[in-house]
Amino acid sequence: MTPAPLADRLRPQTLDEVAGQTHLTGPDGALTRALAADTLGSMIFWGPPGTGKTTVARLIGAKAQAEFVQVSAIHTGVADLKKLFEAARTRRGEGRRTVLFVDEIHRFNRAQQDSFLPVMEDGAISLIGATTENPSFELNAALLSRARVLVFKPLDADAVAQLLARAEAETGQPLPLDEGAREALIGMADGDGRAALTLAEEVWRAARPGENFDTGGLSEIVQRRAPIYDKAQDGHYNLISALHKCVRGSDPDAALYYFARMLDAGENPLFLARRIVRMASEDIGLADPQALVVANAAKDAYDFLGSPEGELAIAQALVYCATAPKSNALYTAFKSAQALAASSGSPAPPKTILNAPTKLMKREGYGADYAYDHDQPNAFSGQNYWPDAIGRRKLYQPVERGFEREVKKRLDYWARLRAARES
Repeated sequence: MTPAPLADRLRPQTLDEVAGQTHLTGPDGALTRALAADTLGSMIFWGPPGTGKTTVARLIGAKAQAEFVQVSAIHTGVADLKKLFEAARTRRGEGRRTVLFVDEIHRFNRAQQDSFLPVMEDGAISLIGATTENPSFELNAALLSRARVLVFKPLDADAVAQLLARAEAETGQPLPLDEGAREALIGMADGDGRAALTLAEEVWRAARPGENFDTGGLSEIVQRRAPIYDKAQDGHYNLISALHKCVRGSDPDAALYYFARMLDAGENPLFLARRIVRMASEDIGLADPQALVVANAAKDAYDFLGSPEGELAIAQALVYCATAPKSNALYTAFKSAQALAASSGSPAPPKTILNAPTKLMKREGYGADYAYDHDQPNAFSGQNYWPDAIGRRKLYQPVERGFEREVKKRLDYWARLRAARES
């Protein structure tokens, strides 16, 4: 008889055996307290694969002395849910509780999610939903308001090491790895306990009698796991957010790290190039106008070279932007201008600065007394360009950094000239 996979054989039998989730299953953990008080409510387990969500749900069902029903949202339709709810209500009438565990609950559409609400409210079921996706985006607000969200963390290196030690005890044989290879295997697991045990099984299968692998040998026999990254979901948005904040925070090393991680996970380099162009305007602006030029040049270089040579040009633009002086003055001014335009209606500009192509418009004062700036001292007239209904506003406030320091000097100079001429 073929033995069960290690992940199944080592599945925890009690909450305190669950690895890496002490904040939930430890002596003072949220789940430990809830079960001790016998006040089990509905819950959403949110976390990456291999962190114990299904195992914990099963342990809760057993400890809560309730009928434990497990389904997957991938294989369950509306008719199936109706049967489950009817059975749960029958059990409630008999004085028995039902814990319904729904794996991949985010796969249910909005209408299916709403169907849970009545049976959650009348106590027919205690729902435990498991998801790898952000519940804020994937689950209905009404469902979330009736359930507690508990976050499962990726297993840290110590937790994965403990799992491997348990695997060695279970099999009665040490992993044929030197210290460096063992650390590499833990890193390959990427916080996924199930993956760590699967990798360990691959190592045992590959090793010949007496053979011991170093890091190089390990990489030859074990296929590297794909990084946890979904280009349409949390992994994508979390890393691009981290990348942007590294540039804004002037940390080129951290920026390069997240840039490399996204490329390694298969992100489209042109997406990253577009984001860097945005950073050049949003976080640097006129503190270094060259940043936008460099960012656009990197995009063009990638278009010209393609992969893998073109990524270096994008990395160059990334480091340029991370090390450039920072200013969000342009970004703030533009947002203020948008808000003012949206809230101020449609006041006409001063007639002085409007063209008068017809005699009627000339009689109405269009273009009257317009001062051509190039004919004025210092090529500056200081005339009013704002609608009378709004009056002069100050939207752009340059900072004392980079090239924007020079821009500020010019604006201050023109402000003094304007004030002198108006007086």
